[in-house]
Amino acid sequence: MKLLIQGNNITVTESIHDYVESKVEKATKHFQTFATKVDVHLSVANNARVNSKHKAEVTVYANGTVIRAQESSENLYASIDLVSDKITRQLRKYKEKKIGKKIHAQEKTAELLPTDSVPQDLIGDRAPELPSEVVRMKYFAMPPMAIDEALEQLQLVDHDFYMFLNKETEEINVIYARNHGGYGVIQPREAKE
Repeated sequence: MKLLIQGNNITVTESIHDYVESKVEKATKHFQTFATKVDVHLSVANNARVNSKHKAEVTVYANGTVIRAQESSENLYASIDLVSDKITRQLRKYKEKKIGKKIHAQEKTAELLPTDSVPQDLIGDRAPELPSEVVRMKYFAMPPMAIDEALEQLQLVDHDFYMFLNKETEEINVIYARNHGGYGVIQPREAKE
């Protein structure tokens, strides 16, 4: 299993690296058959008004699925402890649902990419530029899935929403956690003129 540890506003010392490595190994030791890569991102907020300044994020790549957790606290080591416990619970939940039931793994990203060649000149005579509001762009494969599968993915990535390709309608949908409990799904509809 490949482990990558990065720091933002913090130097990852040897002692921090060793501590993270031991906690991640302990958290993933029962799941190494399907966990191929683990990314750990440690950061410290440089804002005096923020109480929980130390944040630890762990992303585990397992059989084409992304399992993610993050925790913040006043102490970096406490954040690492909290996030390792959380990722262990999420990995156990994933294993019970997917591996225990012997459900086939999702399609691999490479199988979803078109085999057509990409044209050399994609932008023509335009100058490439991003809007000033865009801070980051993310790209990911969207295998078709049912709403209940998307809900499982939402719970694994530890975000408020999850975008997916609806297997039934073949449209892009968003499933999200509602503030007052439960989940909602956003589906496109033709605009009325």
